[in-house]
Amino acid sequence: MKNWTLAVPFSLLLLAGCVTEQKYDQQVQQTQKAVALETQYRALNQQLQTEIAADQVHIKQLSDRLVVTFVDEILFASGSAEMHAKGRSTIGKAVPTLANLTGHWIDVQGYTDNEPIGPALRGRYPSNWELSAARAADVVRFLQSQGVNPGNLVVEGFGEYQPVAANTTPQGRAKNRRIEIVLRVK
Repeated sequence: MKNWTLAVPFSLLLLAGCVTEQKYDQQVQQTQKAVALETQYRALNQQLQTEIAADQVHIKQLSDRLVVTFVDEILFASGSAEMHAKGRSTIGKAVPTLANLTGHWIDVQGYTDNEPIGPALRGRYPSNWELSAARAADVVRFLQSQGVNPGNLVVEGFGEYQPVAANTTPQGRAKNRRIEIVLRVK
């Protein structure tokens, strides 16, 4: 009886130092996600190096996602929701990485500044909400046409409501007009 009394606490101490299989699997999965994000980060940096050097594209790697930010003028003419040729060429550079993703959401997010829509476009885009969503949708259509799995694509329009800079200066408004492609694990 005495041996049994000592064996139980000793066994519990041994088990306390061990990692459960579930915890181990979670840690392996987190490491695999981090390695995948790092690989995607490096590939996108290589593919978009010219635009990054020109300060037209920014890539941020966060713990659970990758954010690629395109200034709107590299993709769209002012007031337009259709990418111009240079925009398609720029986004096209990222297609090899995006087309090979499995198990990821590719959120294409449109943002605007707080300037009202001009009279020529107001009939088609009553507010910045519609313009931002239309721009994001145009990018998604292009990505799909280039072989990116549409089941991975998400369109989001944020309009003027998530600025990254003050809308009080032309420079601030320019920073707020952007497209972000966010890669995150499903």
